[in-house]
Amino acid sequence: MSETVCNPVTSRSDRKAFLQFERDHYQGDPNWVPPLWGERKKLVGFKHHPFYDDAACQAFLLRRDGKPIGRILAIVNHGHNRLHKEKRGFFGFFECIDDSEAANLLLSTAANWLAEQGMTDVRGPVNPSLNYECGLLVDGFDSPPTFLMTYNKDYYGDLIQQCGFEKVQDLYSYDARIEIMEDLDPKLMFVIKEATKRFKVNCRPINRKQFSKDVRSFLEIYNLSLQQTWGYVPMSEGEIDEQSAGLKHLIVPELTSIAEIDGKPVGAGFGLLDYNQIIKKIDGRLFPFGWLRLLMDKRKVDRLRLISTNVLPEYQKWGLGLVTLARILPDAVTYGIQVGEFSWVLESNSLSRGTIERGGATRTKVHRIYDRSI
Repeated sequence: MSETVCNPVTSRSDRKAFLQFERDHYQGDPNWVPPLWGERKKLVGFKHHPFYDDAACQAFLLRRDGKPIGRILAIVNHGHNRLHKEKRGFFGFFECIDDSEAANLLLSTAANWLAEQGMTDVRGPVNPSLNYECGLLVDGFDSPPTFLMTYNKDYYGDLIQQCGFEKVQDLYSYDARIEIMEDLDPKLMFVIKEATKRFKVNCRPINRKQFSKDVRSFLEIYNLSLQQTWGYVPMSEGEIDEQSAGLKHLIVPELTSIAEIDGKPVGAGFGLLDYNQIIKKIDGRLFPFGWLRLLMDKRKVDRLRLISTNVLPEYQKWGLGLVTLARILPDAVTYGIQVGEFSWVLESNSLSRGTIERGGATRTKVHRIYDRSI
């Protein structure tokens, strides 16, 4: 008779098995892209990451007859609970074989640990929060994920729902071929021209000479602009520093935009190259020579993820997001970008969704976040 057990990850060998299970689980899947393994170790709490300066986590590994068949990370985000006045736990980095008993044991073990920490509800998947990779892919399994978007087996949604979870929010991804983006709806072009004239907006790319300062300005605008967004929690100073350091080598200045009024940054947006096209070739390993290929091959990347166009709250209703985006387009064409992906956009964000859809973009993927009481 087989024995299935779900135990906390405590040892070095456990941590190695937790990470290795993902690789083994997706072996042969043409659409899976390995993570950057060094970054993955930080985000699951195996190495220091500033997110966990104000959060707690516990990883669990599910084994059947000694063989790993699933994993999960239970997360307590103190910042979320203070801001939203909740006692909500989270789960992330969920992977499991197609077995409802196994999935239930994984999710119930994580929920029990969260209950011990005083939590009354659980939400997920988030890896490890909305500021990072999040959501379960439920539609759009026919192509690989874009950089920093999640990918999973197509049966995961059924497993999670069978464990009593219900959808709370969907996240949409849209594709727009660059020629469509160049030929924007006349109404959108009118908004761009009027907003530029009304506020005397100056848009510029990130300045290479003050790169760190500009990246930090973007992240600060990001924090301020999303205060009313569903589920949002601002990044801490430590997280901003961590993100700034990581983005320094990935951002292409021409594919960024900072909107200024009277010299003050009020909006920022950037497209991030789809580095997954390279990461798959280097198997997610930056060392010893993967980082070199990442830098050398980035001119060959023809897909851009338009991660974020953020505007300070007092300017959000005036179309400055469109103004910020419009600055990037000519440089994206020159760079050789063929497709821009807008991701992700909250299902509840009708303004952004309407603008993107009016511009001719096509919805290609849907990621889902689930809730359940403990």
